[in-house]
Amino acid sequence: MTTHPSDREVEQYTDHYFNRTKQVIGRFGDARVTYAIFMRRPVVFAPRLALQWLEELGRSRNTSVDLDLRYAEGKWVGAGEPMMYITGSFFHLVDLETIFLQKLGPACVAAYNAWIMCADMPKSAFLAMDARHCAGQEMAEMMAYAASVGSTRAKRKHGAVGFIGNATHATAHFFGRDQGLGTMPHALIGYAGSTLRAAEMYHETYPGEPMTVLVDYFAREISDSLEVCRRFPDLAAKGMLSFRLDTTGGRYIEGLDPASSYAVLERFSPESIRGYRSEEELRYLVGTGVSAAAIFHLRAELDRAGFDKVKIVASSGFGPAKCRIMAHAKAPIDVVGSGSFLPSNWTETYATADIVEYDGQKRVKIGREFLHRNRPNGAAKPL
Repeated sequence: MTTHPSDREVEQYTDHYFNRTKQVIGRFGDARVTYAIFMRRPVVFAPRLALQWLEELGRSRNTSVDLDLRYAEGKWVGAGEPMMYITGSFFHLVDLETIFLQKLGPACVAAYNAWIMCADMPKSAFLAMDARHCAGQEMAEMMAYAASVGSTRAKRKHGAVGFIGNATHATAHFFGRDQGLGTMPHALIGYAGSTLRAAEMYHETYPGEPMTVLVDYFAREISDSLEVCRRFPDLAAKGMLSFRLDTTGGRYIEGLDPASSYAVLERFSPESIRGYRSEEELRYLVGTGVSAAAIFHLRAELDRAGFDKVKIVASSGFGPAKCRIMAHAKAPIDVVGSGSFLPSNWTETYATADIVEYDGQKRVKIGREFLHRNRPNGAAKPL
């Protein structure tokens, strides 16, 4: 578990005015203060990594804080509502604000996104494929944790399948696993020279395991899927074979064009094409890349050939907006591979902290009076 930065590194990573304030406090005397922590948009509360880091720093400094958590992990928090109150030594807390908020805000927004995606598509499993889009190991850990929190909420509130795992070993524990999940990237298809040969090589290397095969490399999504099914009929019949659609937005999948995409949806989901409200939603339904029409088309061709047990994994841009449209269309997706629960607007991830009490006296800057505690402690505990 990451605890970066360590106590000796805090000074280098925190806002310098906090370092200077710490020196002033050291000169004129400590105070016991209470911080209120909030965000300016609705989120799902995901504080564990931030609190673990705060606890680690407290041990290093031989100090402790009292926590008043207003929400349990995984609960919905409204915009502007204090998530928690942290009370302790001003001297020991003042230089920790910057890093604490960095570990809190993005996780809460990503957890919110993961929740609504899983809730919109409760029958589909999700696989967290965000690691390559993260800015280093610390963010990758934060985002995997957030996906697990949002997923747990969707399971609890909506009976969703939720996230069944992620792509890396290091963070698989957040999903109750020892290892990450995944089979083959596009690079293996290119190395093998054909989709079928890549599947054969993979199966020979990992015999007896379920196999997910990418089928968009050669723009032969339908032909290559059927060829692999015929090569591995036992895997197909046992439901151990899946095909992943990751078609680029620069083209339609094999067998589709604008007109035929409309025809596919008219056949399988006519209400969806009549209910779109924006060009973005229309693109998700009948556009290029991994559209609802593309998924219905692949499913229909697999079923027509007798491979109804074969599963479909869909990836490429599956964030909250795309998941909502896929849910409305009832697209037959077994697994969603997504890194798009990551916050798309980083300014929304900014958590804010304000001191609201100094030595027991309520005091906060004008305009932030709403942060004062207006009810007894919810879950106060020492940390």
